[in-house]
Amino acid sequence: MWQDARALNATASGIFAAVVLACAASGVWWVSQRPMFNLRAIRVETMDRADLRHVNHLTLQAGTSGRIRGNFFTTNLDSVRQAFESVPWVRRATVRREWPDQLVVALEEHEALGTWGEDGRLLSTKGDVFTANLAEAEEDHELPAFSGPEGSEKEVLSRFGELKAWFAPAQLEPQALDLSGRYAWTVKLDNGMSVELGREQTRSTLKERVDRLVGIWPQLANRVQNIETIDMRYQNGLALSAAGLKIPPEGKKPK
Repeated sequence: MWQDARALNATASGIFAAVVLACAASGVWWVSQRPMFNLRAIRVETMDRADLRHVNHLTLQAGTSGRIRGNFFTTNLDSVRQAFESVPWVRRATVRREWPDQLVVALEEHEALGTWGEDGRLLSTKGDVFTANLAEAEEDHELPAFSGPEGSEKEVLSRFGELKAWFAPAQLEPQALDLSGRYAWTVKLDNGMSVELGREQTRSTLKERVDRLVGIWPQLANRVQNIETIDMRYQNGLALSAAGLKIPPEGKKPK
């Protein structure tokens, strides 16, 4: 080998290149550690340009304190994103670097629609279940109550929108919606009445049952006061309970 000039030149060139690369890497590392690249600011923006209602400087600082490490070059953007997404009310965050010493964080905030289950969690208008201050959510509007099996959140949200439209002709509005473990639906209306709609046997089962109730609701409400529950799972009828139930004979007006 020592007599092979070509091999010796190739070996020397390889060693020289490795030394140059090592020096360059050391130089880049040295420059990257200069104080001028220390993170001096984190600018927070909103994804949809709307004002943040529940997320503020104090909550962001408390939620991310001690979790953002490194400088402009070395900080892990994914870790920063996760830190911001752990803050209450934050649905989603994106993070980018801005030369030479700043991060820009864009946030999307949850919009609470109602409560979920019995453990104080909230359901957003996009079907996400999240944990935040319930009192803050109640300041925005009255919160309907939702519940259902794990993973059914978006299905319950979609059904709630349909039920609002189906009950509207009777001037009734859903205030709570429950999907049982057997996938049977129960809706509570703004007049305090609970309606058992049962399981969805076909794609039109629930709508047919609601339409049937809406169709007879004016006469039913006129004849029976203080209705507490209505069971619409019967094919050609219904069952109901009411406080002090007393149905007058046909042709006589209730007192």
